[in-house]
Amino acid sequence: MAHLLLRHRETPDINKLDVYIRNGGFESFKKAVTSMQPGQVMDEVKASGLRGRGGAGFPTGVKWSFIPKGVFPTYVVANADESEPGTFKDREIMEGNPYQFLEGVAIACYAIQSNTGYVYLRGEFQQLAFQLDACLAEMEKTGYLGDNLFGTNYSLRIRTHLGAGAYICGEETALLESIEGKRGQPRMRPPFPAVVGLYGKPTVINNVETLANVPLIIEKGAAWYKTMGTEKSPGIKVFSLSGNVAKPGNYELPLGATFRELIFTLGGGVPGGRKVKGIMPAGASSSIILVNDETFDKVMDTPMDYENVQNIGSLLGSASVIVIDDTYSMDWVINKTMHFFKHESCGKCTPCRDGTYWMLHLTERIHEGHATAADVELLNSVANQVNGKCLCALGDFSTMAITSAVERFPQDFESKVKA
Repeated sequence: MAHLLLRHRETPDINKLDVYIRNGGFESFKKAVTSMQPGQVMDEVKASGLRGRGGAGFPTGVKWSFIPKGVFPTYVVANADESEPGTFKDREIMEGNPYQFLEGVAIACYAIQSNTGYVYLRGEFQQLAFQLDACLAEMEKTGYLGDNLFGTNYSLRIRTHLGAGAYICGEETALLESIEGKRGQPRMRPPFPAVVGLYGKPTVINNVETLANVPLIIEKGAAWYKTMGTEKSPGIKVFSLSGNVAKPGNYELPLGATFRELIFTLGGGVPGGRKVKGIMPAGASSSIILVNDETFDKVMDTPMDYENVQNIGSLLGSASVIVIDDTYSMDWVINKTMHFFKHESCGKCTPCRDGTYWMLHLTERIHEGHATAADVELLNSVANQVNGKCLCALGDFSTMAITSAVERFPQDFESKVKA
C-alpha cells in the first residue's frame, strides 16, 4: 500500500509546490472553500472518526465542534513541538511532505472560520521553520493563501512560531502562553482553549500528523477513511520505532496493526537474537509493557490502537514504540526517564516540581546500588502521590514508567537494593 502521509517516500520532490499540485495538492482545500460549508467540513472530519495523533486520541471533528458560534476572531494552532523522547514522525512529515500538512491547517482554519493559523515549532526546529516559511511564501505567491481565496470572500494567512526548546510547550495551554510571549507554563482549565484560547479567543490546537490526515478525508470522504484501521480507531498512523531494534524508523500502518508486524516484520527484530523485555508504546510517557515467555505472544499479537493497548497495561499515545531488550535493567530505564522529566518540569505546580526532584533522587540512589527495599517502596509512593494532582499531564507522565516498572519488573529492583 502506497504511503498516504509519508508520500515523499514514493513521490520524489513532493516537498516542492509544483510537484504537490501535480499530485492533487490543494484540491481538497479548494473543494472545502468553494463547495462546502464550514459545518460540512467539520461534519466530514467528525464522521471519519479521525482521532488526535499527538497522544490524547481525542476525536478531531468533535474538538472542532467545541468552537462557539459567532465569536471572532478564532485561531488554529498546529502543535509541531514534538519533544517526546522516541517521537520523530511529525518532523519527517514536515520535512518530506510539508504541503499536505499545511493544507490540513488551511482546511481546519476554514472549518472554524479562522483567518489566521499558526504552526508552533520546538526551538530545535529552527531550520525546519525556515523551510516552512518558504513553503508558506510560495502558497501566498500562487494564491493558496491570502485574500479572497479561489474567488470567494474567505481570506487566510498562516505563520510559524518558534519556541525555545521546552518540552512543556507541547502541552497545549503552555504552547498558547508561549505564542503570546509569556513563560511557557500550563493554564488552569476550565476554560478550555476552544472557548478561551490564543489571545483569549476560541482556538483549535491539533498535532501535525492529525492535520496531515485532513486533506485525505476531504478528498476521498469519511467512508473511505474508515475502511482503514479499526472501528473505534480508524485510519492510518505513523509509528516511530526505536530502541533495541534492527531497523528503527517511521512506519506508516493502519491502526490495529500488531506489535509483531511493527517490531519483527518491519523493524527486523531485536539485534543479536536478544529477547524483548519491555515495550514503551508512547515514548517516555509510557507504562512499560511486560514481555516474557508467558506474555510474548499476547503482547506481540495485540492490535496497536487506542483500545487494545490499554488491555495490556499501557496507552498508545503518540505511538512512539521503544523496544527494551533483556540486556537492560528497568532501574536504568526509569532513571533515564526521570532525568528527562525532572529537567523538563516547568515548576509551576508543587506535585510535579517537588515530585520529579524526589523521584530522580530515589532512582539515582537505586541505580547506584545505595538503596534499600524501603527506598523502592518510597519511590512508588511518591509517584502515586504525584499522579492525578498536577496542572497538566507532564506530572502524570513522569510517574508511568516508575509505577509500571516497580510493579512488573520487581526482580530488577530486588537485585539492586541492599539487604
